[in-house]
Amino acid sequence: MDHRAGFSAGLALKPSIRARDPRFICLALALLSVAAALFRPTLELSQAVFDHIVVVDITRSMSVADYRVEGRPTSRLESVKSALRSALRELPCGSRLGLGLFTERRSFLLFEPIEVCSGFDAVDTAIERIDWRMAWGADSRIADGLYDALSQFQNHGSNLIFVTDGQEAPPINRRYKREFGAFKGKLKGLIIGAGGLTPVPIPKFDERGEAIGFYSEDEVPHRSSFGLPPKSPSEIEGYHERNAPFGSERVIGTEHLSALREDYLRQLADETGLFYWRLEKTEELSAAMKKSELARFEAVAADIRWLPGGFALVALIVLYGVLPFRLR
Repeated sequence: MDHRAGFSAGLALKPSIRARDPRFICLALALLSVAAALFRPTLELSQAVFDHIVVVDITRSMSVADYRVEGRPTSRLESVKSALRSALRELPCGSRLGLGLFTERRSFLLFEPIEVCSGFDAVDTAIERIDWRMAWGADSRIADGLYDALSQFQNHGSNLIFVTDGQEAPPINRRYKREFGAFKGKLKGLIIGAGGLTPVPIPKFDERGEAIGFYSEDEVPHRSSFGLPPKSPSEIEGYHERNAPFGSERVIGTEHLSALREDYLRQLADETGLFYWRLEKTEELSAAMKKSELARFEAVAADIRWLPGGFALVALIVLYGVLPFRLR
């Protein structure tokens, strides 16, 4: 027999034997998986994303500190800002968020919706810097502000998130109640109620923004004196067409105290076709903003590097953690 021929045949068999070696197979799988992960593989998936325009009430009553964060009293506005920043971090990439402010009778859009991952820093910083000093008027006409927001944003293709405590200042004159029939069902979204249910004093600030106490009952209007009175002249004590169209009776109420006007906000939600949700804990706002009714679905390129990476990890665990014991 030719020994050289036998030696050649042995060499030919060695690669085949090595390929069947489980240690070689595990190492090859790990290397191939790592190489695949380096090419950043993606997969087109349908994913729920959210487009929101958030309008935040910055009127005086939103400075009431009836939340507690980490054991310390915190204003409604600061609690809302904290909740929004937390929700921003949890919105899926591909979602967009715009920001606006409400005071007096208007809702003012600060910026159009921005993609939340690529524009995270800009949106987060804008929310952080919202301040009651941005208010351009002292009134708080909630229904008018909501009406203005619905009118402006009905064609934006975004959901409306309107955040307020619901306190109309001065109180609304039912003769001039807003009608929302033209907007009902045209826009999806939420009315978020901020604040506690127990009436508490409203803080008062000086021209430098420093707290100087609370509003007294003599410092705020307890009824509306705009337009025509809500009652007929015969029902108004001390009525005079020119000098006292609302009567001479002194009206003292509780408008110097503030609490979440939940029933009123539920009524506005019903009239506009929006959902109502109460902000009790700041970390819960994310769930409300990700309601399935507010989602839209789009194809996104999902990063699946975790898949080959996981294969590589499993192969290495088998190679160094399982096979040594089996072979021994």
